[in-house]
Amino acid sequence: MNTAFVFPGQGAQYVGMGVEIADRYPEAKVLYNCASNVLGFDLLQMCRDSSPELLQQTENAQPAIFVTNLACLAAAQTQFPEPKFLAGLSLGEYSALVAAGVMEFEDTVFLVQQRAIFMQEASINRDTKMAAIIGLNADIVEAICQQVKSIGVCQPTNYNAPNQTVIGGDARAVEQAMTLAEQAGATKVVQLAVSGAFHTPLMQSAAKRLAGILATINICTPRIPVISNVTAQPITTAEHIRFLLIHQITLPVRWMTSIQHLANHGVDTFIEFGPGKTISGLVKRNFNQAKTLNVENSTSMNETLETFQGLVGI
Repeated sequence: MNTAFVFPGQGAQYVGMGVEIADRYPEAKVLYNCASNVLGFDLLQMCRDSSPELLQQTENAQPAIFVTNLACLAAAQTQFPEPKFLAGLSLGEYSALVAAGVMEFEDTVFLVQQRAIFMQEASINRDTKMAAIIGLNADIVEAICQQVKSIGVCQPTNYNAPNQTVIGGDARAVEQAMTLAEQAGATKVVQLAVSGAFHTPLMQSAAKRLAGILATINICTPRIPVISNVTAQPITTAEHIRFLLIHQITLPVRWMTSIQHLANHGVDTFIEFGPGKTISGLVKRNFNQAKTLNVENSTSMNETLETFQGLVGI
C-alpha cells in the first residue's frame, strides 16, 4: 500500500473547523497559537465563533484553512507512516509544502496571509465570477471559453475531474460561458461564492506582489515529493518552488492530472487532512479504485486509523 497525504483549499472552510482537534490535542493547538501571533488576531477564536460570511472572506479563509490542515496533520501524524507523496488543492499546496519541510510554519502563515490579501485586493474594482461546470469534458469547456473571449477574460481555473472544470474571469464573460455550457448539455453549472477570479490572468498583480514576499522566505528541498498544481509533477528545487508558487495564482490547478500522476506511481490510498471531504470526493472522481480517508476531528481520525490499520494488517 502506498499513501499520499492531501490537503483542501479555499471553499472547504466552515465555522467550528479545527476547534475540537485543537481542544483535544496540544500539538494542534500550538499551531493555532503560533499562527495567531503571526496574524495579529486569535485564529482559533475566529474558527470557533466567526460567522460563515466572515470566515468565507479570502483574507480569513486562507490562513484558517492552511492552519487547520496542518493542525489535523499534527494531531495524527505519529499514527501513520510517512506518505510516498504530498499534494494540496490550490491553497492546500502550501500545507503540503510545510508538511514536506520546504518552508517553516510561521513563515508560511505570513506568506499565506499576504497571498490572501493580494488576491483579495486584485479583485477590487473589477466584476468577476467563478463557476463549476459539471458534466462536460474539459475540451468542450475550453472551447466555450474561447467563444466568449471577446466579452472578457474567461478560462479554466481548475481541472478537477474528467467531467468537472471550474472557470473564472470577468463576470459577463463567465455568465455567457455558463449559459453556453448549459446549452451544450452540462448536468450542473454552479456559480462559486468567491471574491475573485482566482487562477486567471486577473490575479497578475497578486502574483507580482507575492514574488516579493517569496524572495524573502527560506525554501528547502522537499523531503517528501510534493505535486505541483501548475505542472502536476513533483517539485524538486527551491527556485522551482518559488517560480511555481508565483504562477500558481494565475494558472489553472491541474488536479485531475495530479491524481493520475499519483495513481501511475503506485498511490492507492489518500488521506485528507483538513476540513471536510472535498478532496476525497475529487480523488474518487478521478481514481475510483482509490481508498480515501480523512482526518478533520478526533472521530474521523479514529475511524481513519482503524481503517488504515486494517488495510496494512496491523
